[in-house]
Amino acid sequence: MSDIPEVLFVCVHNAGRSQMAAALLNHHAAGRVIVRSAGSAPASEINPAVRAIMNEVGIDLSKEFPKPLTDAAVHAADVVITMGCGDACPVYPGKRYLVWDLADPAGKAPEQIRPIRDDIDARVRALLADLVPADV
Repeated sequence: MSDIPEVLFVCVHNAGRSQMAAALLNHHAAGRVIVRSAGSAPASEINPAVRAIMNEVGIDLSKEFPKPLTDAAVHAADVVITMGCGDACPVYPGKRYLVWDLADPAGKAPEQIRPIRDDIDARVRALLADLVPADV
């Protein structure tokens, strides 16, 4: 890995799980990690319910948008975290891959999305502690 680790979060639409994960890691890392997200079949916009529940924890996704998954993004990443992108996720030798089995927030009400957000937050904090130890 480079001096600053790069993490790529990938899901199908890049409208829910991967956006929450990227925003949470970016928030907690405070510049110590380069964070990207992408979708294998990006939606036209971020799920409005996801935007709302992220606002509840002080994270504004209003300027974010779904982005397509590219080979360049995967090549740049030190860690690729997939969240249900299936066979569309490219696998390259030498990359660290993690699979996070998370419910898809699509079509769910905010009270159903909050536990997904909180699960992602716990996973992101553990990942950050692994990538950038506190004593560094």
